[in-house]
Amino acid sequence: MNSIQYYDSPLGRILIASDGTAVTGLWFEGQKYYAEGLAPDCTEQDVPVFREVRRWLDLYFSGRDPGFTPPLSLDATPFRKEVWDILLMIPYGETKTYGEIASQIAARKGLSGMSAQAVGGAVGHNPVSLIVPCHRVVGAGGSLTGYAGGLERKQALLDLEKRGSAAPVLTVAAKTAEDDAFDVFEEMCRDLHGLNDE
Repeated sequence: MNSIQYYDSPLGRILIASDGTAVTGLWFEGQKYYAEGLAPDCTEQDVPVFREVRRWLDLYFSGRDPGFTPPLSLDATPFRKEVWDILLMIPYGETKTYGEIASQIAARKGLSGMSAQAVGGAVGHNPVSLIVPCHRVVGAGGSLTGYAGGLERKQALLDLEKRGSAAPVLTVAAKTAEDDAFDVFEEMCRDLHGLNDE
């Protein structure tokens, strides 16, 4: 049975979809391609995989690498699946360019080259945002380009991972505006999940 559930994140409401055993979709509300491919017979209900996804999202939005991938069922062309498999291998807190992914696929296939734009099309149609980390793909030279959830959200996700994977800074005098923004973001996460009540 096809099921859906919502998750309220600090960066907006998220729709999660499942076929009952694996995640088939995860989208920020209002993003490009929102709920694309979602079966019309979905029922809003809790299934075991949603508990795993909520745990993954809770860890992620607390600034930590979740360290696991919930079961996924990605229905797409072999090329898109190949691109998404590469996305799953990009470590937390790191990025890869569209060109690097294109070169990696070309090398696997014994081709002299491949279009970074074709890779961009596959990345843009990723149905499982965050878990299949399309936000970790950047343009040449690290430029911030293309994200179905919006560039501001992409930057916030990259900043969260950068802060989460970096050693904590203990010097109050070195606190920056970026630190203040992260503190506000962290406080929102704690409020959202009731952690400030403890």
